[in-house]
Amino acid sequence: MSHTEADVSDFETVSETSLTKRERYRQALDEQVLAPMRIVWSDWRARISLFIIAVYLLMGTVGVLVVPEPSPNQGGQLIGAFRTLEHPLGTTYSGHSILSQTVHATPAMLKMITAGAVFTVVIGTVLGTVSGYKGGTVDSVLMTLSDVALTIPGLPLIIVLAGALSGSLSGNPYVIGVLLSVNAWAGLARAIRSQVLTLRDANYVEASRIIGIPTREIIGKDIVPNLMPYITMNFVQQARAVIFGSVALYYLGILPYNSVNWGVMMDDAHGQAGAVSSPEAFHWLLIPMLAVVILALGLTLFAQAADRLFNPRVRARHAKTIPDDDGDDESDGPTTTAEMIN
Repeated sequence: MSHTEADVSDFETVSETSLTKRERYRQALDEQVLAPMRIVWSDWRARISLFIIAVYLLMGTVGVLVVPEPSPNQGGQLIGAFRTLEHPLGTTYSGHSILSQTVHATPAMLKMITAGAVFTVVIGTVLGTVSGYKGGTVDSVLMTLSDVALTIPGLPLIIVLAGALSGSLSGNPYVIGVLLSVNAWAGLARAIRSQVLTLRDANYVEASRIIGIPTREIIGKDIVPNLMPYITMNFVQQARAVIFGSVALYYLGILPYNSVNWGVMMDDAHGQAGAVSSPEAFHWLLIPMLAVVILALGLTLFAQAADRLFNPRVRARHAKTIPDDDGDDESDGPTTTAEMIN
């Protein structure tokens, strides 16, 4: 029995073009790596933020190996910034190099940021997506836990836990980062739940449920990718909160420490040299303040630029045409991601 073209179902239609294995690899490389790099390069905020973050990463990894550890009498007393090449950022009241202190305080700060932000995002995202997608009793239990966490004041809780765990903390930056984010996940979980409540009724999610895809795959592949811009923004927001919170609590002497910290530097500048009112010691206070502000600025710019990285339409516009083996563009079918979408 013969079939005409009108009798062929849309589900039986076969594409007239096909990609070789090599072309599929090249397309995946272009979409997953090269297109995001083009997006980053086209956005000034992304370029500046990546430069700032790279500088701090180098300070926390390579810098601590190149710059000597801070010690007393490295230089004269209260040498101003940019006065000598030996101590370009000046020295403290006891002759510590401010450059050495700033660089060697960076690794602990990066560890605190990573631990606190990852803890908040992972807990908040998991609880929020599971609660919003499953609903029912699971939703009620998880949101009750979130409400309880939200009712506890964050700063008093951190101060009490820091005092109670002062012996076990011992200046561990990872533990301190989690401590500073102990209940920050609750607000994120509630916000993500509200987003998932709208996404779980989308057509593509419903289709995945109908064909029997497991829940974890639906959440991981259909729901979470749509939340990535919001999750990224909250990651950066919590990272900034960890920076400001840790510096403030170190400045107040609440958190234990066994190494130099930007907050401790500011406290010493104020307590030992009266840097707020003394022009000779103001650089001692200004340098760690600038270190905090610039890092927070870099993270904020990164969050603003990251929204374009996760936007599929923007990624499609930056995906280039895949040439065939002869070096010519394929002419009998769509060859770019943007054309395939359209």
